[in-house]
Amino acid sequence: MATEVLRLAAFTLDGSGGNPAGVVYDADELNTDQRLAIAADLGYSETAFLNRPTGRSQWPIRYYSPQAEVAFCGHATIAAAVSLAQRFGTGPMTLSASVGPIELQTRLQSDGAVVATLTSVPTRSRPAGTDELTAALSALHWTSADLDPAYPPHVAFAGVQHLILLTRSRATLAALDYDFGALSVVMAARGWTTVDLLWAESASVFHCRNPFPPGGVVEDPATGAAAAAFGGYLRQLNLVPVPSSITITQGADMGRPSRLVVNIPAGSGGIEVTGTAAPIDDPTPQIA
Repeated sequence: MATEVLRLAAFTLDGSGGNPAGVVYDADELNTDQRLAIAADLGYSETAFLNRPTGRSQWPIRYYSPQAEVAFCGHATIAAAVSLAQRFGTGPMTLSASVGPIELQTRLQSDGAVVATLTSVPTRSRPAGTDELTAALSALHWTSADLDPAYPPHVAFAGVQHLILLTRSRATLAALDYDFGALSVVMAARGWTTVDLLWAESASVFHCRNPFPPGGVVEDPATGAAAAAFGGYLRQLNLVPVPSSITITQGADMGRPSRLVVNIPAGSGGIEVTGTAAPIDDPTPQIA
């Protein structure tokens, strides 16, 4: 059976922008080298590889950047869920990832677009250590004076780990010009998948940029895994009432505006991240 490769942008804003992802069907027979080759050929930060279903609405899934396998990727999950719903119908589905089962709900909007909501694995968060914070700030060309004291630096987990830093100023976020090599070394030593940089416009609206050197990508325009981790961070530190919902706008500074809606339930379970996806303009799917 041929392996079908689709291209979608996840977390699009009014049908544009978003984060490109590959979605590969019938990937059962592909080995690691073949998956990496497809991911590198697409050139996106991540590609989702779907094996054939193991049960009703149950799909094994793995994620690859152009350089390595990634344990969990939110935007590729949303892209895969939207694609599956378009083919097989909306409703609940489970994607079985290496980090555990990812529960999703998909539904049709009034305009006919499919919206997907993923529920992350249970989240956790810890304060960033002095040495790791100093190294990260140096690579970012930021100082401690740039940080918003209302939001302590943390390393948060929702399937993979992210350093979370909030700046006092939207201008600081917009002017980001970090040292790719230096940040790569800092992140590799600590197992961070992305660095989640944010500015709080209000208590419920945040602007975000997301460096992703481990994937060979300077910046992600929409990062569902980091959004889930940030939601868990806000809940653990009692920085939002629960339950509540926040909106994250991302990608504007790189010309790919994106919107992620994060629902933060009470308790200690997973965080819900909602978005849609749209096909990337390409004449035909690639058949590998």
